[in-house]
This record gives sequence, C-alpha cells and structure tokens, in this order.
Amino acid sequence: MKSAVVTGAAGFLGSHLCDALVAKGYFVIGLDNLSTGDKKNISHLLPQTDKFIFFQCDVVEPWEKWVAQISASVLQQVEYIFHFASPASPIHYKRLSLETLWANSVGLGHALNFAQSTSARVVFASTSEVYGDPEIHPQPETYWGNVNSFGERACYDEAKRFGEALIYSFNLKHQSQHGIVRIFNTYGPRMSRDDGRLIVNFLKRAQENKPLMIYGSGQQTRTFCYVSDLIAGVMAYANSNICEPLNLGGFEEVTILDVAERVKHSFGDKVGVEFFEATQDDPQRRKPDLRKSLEILAPWRPSIGLDEGIERMAEWMRQCD
Repeated sequence: MKSAVVTGAAGFLGSHLCDALVAKGYFVIGLDNLSTGDKKNISHLLPQTDKFIFFQCDVVEPWEKWVAQISASVLQQVEYIFHFASPASPIHYKRLSLETLWANSVGLGHALNFAQSTSARVVFASTSEVYGDPEIHPQPETYWGNVNSFGERACYDEAKRFGEALIYSFNLKHQSQHGIVRIFNTYGPRMSRDDGRLIVNFLKRAQENKPLMIYGSGQQTRTFCYVSDLIAGVMAYANSNICEPLNLGGFEEVTILDVAERVKHSFGDKVGVEFFEATQDDPQRRKPDLRKSLEILAPWRPSIGLDEGIERMAEWMRQCD
C-alpha cells in the first residue's frame, strides 16, 4: 500500500488532506502536536485503522521516535510528505511566534531529511503572505514580494519565505524534486471558531448576533478558496513533476466589506458592522495570478463560489452547535 505523511494532520487543511489521501488508497501517517490542531478533526479516522495512524508529536523534535514505530514495509512505500505543520492564523502565529519559525525551518528540515531516506517527495505549504503587502496585482509566482522582516507578522511571512529557500537549496544540492504550494485565503468546515480569520470570525459573530468586526476601512481586498477546491489543487500539484512554487486560491476578488454584506445577507441582515484600527502590515490587496496553476494542474480549477461556500460553512457551523 502506498503511504504518505501529513504534518499538521489535525489542523484545518491537514485533516482534509488526510481524508483525500485515504480516499485515494494511501496509508496515512499523521503528525500533530495539537498546539492549534484539534483531534476531533480526525476523529472519524480514529481509532487507528488499516489506513491511518496518528502520532501526537512536535515536528521540530527529532523524528526517530515515531519513525521507530512504523514498519519498514510502510516506510519503504512513503511517496509524499505534506509539510502543513504551522500556525496559520494571525491570532495563533503571533502567540506562537517562535514555534511558527521553528516549524517552517527545523521541522521542514526534518521532513526533507526523512524524504531523502525514503525517496519521497515533500510538498511544502507556503502562503500568499510571502508577497507581503504587494505592489504588483494580481500576484504572479515571479513576484518577489514586499515583506516587513521586523514586525508582528514576520514570524509567519519570513518563516514561509525561508522554507521556500530551503526547498530550493535542498533540491539544488540533492537533485531532488520537492515542491511548494502558495496557499491563498482558504475557508470551510473544521476551521476553529476561534481561529480569527475573516469568514469564520464573521460567521461566528453573526450566529451570536454580534456586530461583524472590520479592521481598517474594509476596502482591503481578498480572494477566497473553498477547502475542497484547495485540497484538489494540492493533490494535483503533488502528482505533477514540478518543483517551483504555484499559487492556489480563488478567482473572485472582493472587499472585506463585501464579505461582511454577504454574511449579513445569509443571516437576514440582522447583524451590524463595527470598525477598528487596522492591524500592522495588513495587505491592502491580495489576489493570486492563477494562470500558471490552471495550465500546469489542468483540469484543476476552483469551482465553488463565495456565496455557496459561505452557505456551506454556515450550515456546518450550525450543525456543530
């Protein structure tokens, strides 16, 4: 049986990735220290079955402990290591700033060295934050970014930029084919209600009949990708033979105010909006240039629009109450 390792397996994206891999017939080894992940995200895969095994561990620590518990036959069949272990919400990466830096540097280094011993391919979860507050719009993969290396978001932005540089140098030295996906704003079921990112925060407050909180003018723009579309893109990338970074995200560019209005409409316009001071280094415009991804990963393309995605996520949150 083919095998795959997913770090950050109990997180929002990691748990959906585990599902996709199991559905494809992989034996999945999930790793997570549960600092931001939640074991309930993988509860349907537990107790451990013939398709999934979970280790609560920190990817920054040496991997020998959990590796020693895996049979040689499984290790020999590892095809992919998806390195998704990292806080991704500003609330969490500001709280866990050093842990974020280590996960995307030391943790990624462990993943690469393990891949070297098993002939596996690493796919690193990078981010649109490598572009910072962009001066080019939309952002192509060739854009180097406009990033503050000495601010409250730097622990995440620069950790991901370092991770990309590590992949590049490792490939160059070892003639390997590890790769990078640059993930733009993604949302959907299993996001923590306390995650703090835009759509889940708006939906949570709307359900509680509280005003939606907007930081800054609300004219900042974003695109949003529903989780199933994002995971399909990650899987398509893993199955390709390319190593350079690719953008993965949504098409429709909307303002924060527009998202608020859509959420309000979903709840019968019963909630208001409150404005607060803008956060440091908050990008004013953000949209992926997807031309390269659509060409290389064809027939992949995002298919779930924002209105449908918001309704799906709102319904999931209602069911979880």
